[in-house]
Order: sequence, then C-alpha cells, then structure tokens
Amino acid sequence: MKTRTLRKDKVNIITLGCSKNMVDSEVLSAQLKANDIDVVHENRKRDHNIVVINTCGFIDKAKEESVNTILEHVALKKKGTLDKVYVTGCLSERYRQSLEEEIPEVDAWFGTLELPLILKQFEADYKAELIGERMLSTPKHYAYMKISEGCNRTCSFCAIPLMRGAHVSKPIEQLVREAEGLVQKGVKEIMLIAQELTYYGLDIYKKRELPRLLNALADVKGLEWIRLHYAYPSKFPLEIIDVMKDRPNICNYLDMPLQHSSDRMLKAMRRQITRAEMNELIGEIRSRIPGICLRTTLIAGFPGETEEDIEDMKLFLQQHRFDRVGVFTYSHEEGTSAHALPDNIPQQEKERRAQEVMEVQQEISYEKNQEKTGKVFKVLVDKKEAGRYLGRTEFDSVEVDNEVIIQSHRKLTPGEFVNVNITRAYDYDLEGEVVE
Repeated sequence: MKTRTLRKDKVNIITLGCSKNMVDSEVLSAQLKANDIDVVHENRKRDHNIVVINTCGFIDKAKEESVNTILEHVALKKKGTLDKVYVTGCLSERYRQSLEEEIPEVDAWFGTLELPLILKQFEADYKAELIGERMLSTPKHYAYMKISEGCNRTCSFCAIPLMRGAHVSKPIEQLVREAEGLVQKGVKEIMLIAQELTYYGLDIYKKRELPRLLNALADVKGLEWIRLHYAYPSKFPLEIIDVMKDRPNICNYLDMPLQHSSDRMLKAMRRQITRAEMNELIGEIRSRIPGICLRTTLIAGFPGETEEDIEDMKLFLQQHRFDRVGVFTYSHEEGTSAHALPDNIPQQEKERRAQEVMEVQQEISYEKNQEKTGKVFKVLVDKKEAGRYLGRTEFDSVEVDNEVIIQSHRKLTPGEFVNVNITRAYDYDLEGEVVE
C-alpha cells in the first residue's frame, strides 16, 4: 500500500480489553505476516508507521481508555510520526458512526468481524488456509483459545451481544488442530475463552458439546494444562466437571461469573437462575471435585440494589468461600434492557459497595492461602521479574489470580514446571521454594 514514507510499512497492533480481543489481534497479525507485512504487538521501539487499535467497548472505563488511545495516536499522525491509524474491535463496532464524525482523522473503522476488510487496506489477501494460525502476543508457553464467538444470552446489563452478535461455535476438529499447532509452538497451557463456554456446540451440533471438546483437547499430546473461563451457571452441564475429574491435564479450575446473590437482583439482571439453584450447583461441583478452584465475578451498584442486597452478597461469599472473586461496578450501557432502569446509585457509592464486598473476599483469600503453607504444588514458571521467578499453580490463571514467588538455587526457564513448597502466604500471592 502507498503511504507518505518510502520505508517499508511496519504495523503495530495495540490490543485493549479482554483476552478475546487479544486472540483477534493475534489472528490479524498472522494474516498480515503471511502477506509479507511487517507486524508487531505493542511496539515499544516506535519504529512503526501504521497502527491498528483493537478497542474495547464493554464498560465506561474501557470505552474511555479506547478513545484516549485513539486520540493519542491521531495526535502522533498529525505530528507526522504515523502514516495511518486504523481502529477495529468492540468500540468501533458499537459506535462507528458517531466516532467517524468525532474523530475524522482515523483512516478507517472496522467492526469485530471485518478482518478481510482490514486486510484490504493493506492490499493483502485473506488466507483461509491459515484458519487457527496466530502470531502469539503472550509468552510462548501459554495461549488463549477462543472456542466460539458471540452470545445468545440476554443478561440485562451486558452489551456484548450488540458488539459480537449471536453465538457461533467453532468445530471441534478445527479447535483440535489449533491446539496441536499451539503445542508445536511451545504452548503448555491453553485457556478456553468465549462469551459463554457452556453454550458451546448448541448451534452446530444441536446439543451442548463442551465435554466432548474437552476430551478431544485433553488427547492433544504435549498439552499439559487446559483451563476454563467464563462458564454460565444456568443449566450448567455437570458432565464438564466429570471430564475435568477424569482428565489430569484439565485444571481443577472453573471461572463461573455469578454476578449477584440476591434473587431480586438476579431476576432484574435476567440471569435465569436463583440463589437456591446457585447454592445447589456450587455444592454439586465441589462434591464431585472437592479441591476445585472456583472463581466468580460480581456486580455492585445495579439499578435498584439496596444495602440489604450487598449484605446478602457478603453473606454469600462467606457461605461459599470462593477461591477467587472479582467485583465490578455496574456500568449503564446503551442498548441493554437495563438501560431503561434509572441508574440511581452514584458512582462513588457503587465503588464503596464493591470495596466493601472485596474486603470480605480479601480475608477469605488470605485464610485460603494460609492453608497452602507447608504444602507442595506443581507450579508453571511464567517469568523472571526484579530478580525473582514468578509462576502459577493449576488454581491460578494469568493476570487475574495469585502468583507464586519462587525461590530457586538453579536457573529456571519460563514454561518449565517445578514443584514448590509454599513457605509464606499473603492476601493474593504465595511464596515458596523449589523442591528438587
């Protein structure tokens, strides 16, 4: 393609938002590279002349970060540092028309499913034979794997279906090939992601087929850890837990966002589940795998939420003692059914409630971590930072969960598994020594 410079084009891809966006950026990178276009992720050398910003449009803070990133690079274009600024992803999908009017300096805007159109800007061809191929932006020993796109759920607070469309599963054979390719690149751990994992297969196989997919992936040689993210609790297929129990390379870890505990709030959020049903599900999962790590997320400040609802949530945490919890403040999103409700809880109050809930979880997390002292865990070494090694147990996912600070008398390599005796425990991290 022609630009104002005579140098060869170099494309920098900036990814904002969730791991699903990261996978999209990695796929775009592989396609550009296959077309002999120089491409990098989050380039710190600043020797690129084109930028593609993959945006997030999920909640207010994410939208603000995306807009600020676009404006920052438009300013660089005005200075002559950049030749082209392209924008893709969820924010672009959702607000393209208004953004085009407000930031005309952006060279082109693309939605979430317009990869071939992005490639056309570079006079590049979409190479169908590269399906599943990605240029990893993560360390080479772990990767995210998106098993489906979109979502058919109707949660009242969520704008994801507006940006990602209806649920579309990838065929099992395609995902197995993708996993095999990742292993050949050195990947030891894959994290399965989707807007909703448990819905997998209903569209193409006419029934929930996540258990069958898990068994197929567990057969991939060299794949040591498989981790499940974003499982919807309503009509949860318990066969998933049975497969997890039977297959040693599927981590005893489940990320299952529950969002609230109060029946009144669950109904207003259109979660299709009651508090009693959640209690029963959690009990059944833990009875089948007593040591399983359960992660959940909760929302504070949904319209109509009361102090009693927050107290209910705190008691819920104390009852079930989740291993990992994230608490978010409600974001009033256009186009969602909850947008018709009055957003009558001030942001400061939402944040106070979220903090109050997290303080309960902090104590639970500390107590659970203390129970790990004196025990030996298999740990995956992630990196060396500030002169010390950092890794994770099977009960911890990247970035969102605990890290293990590893003391070792020998040199360790990222991607290596070591046995670590836990000697100290903190609120959200562990410390231990390698056991030879």
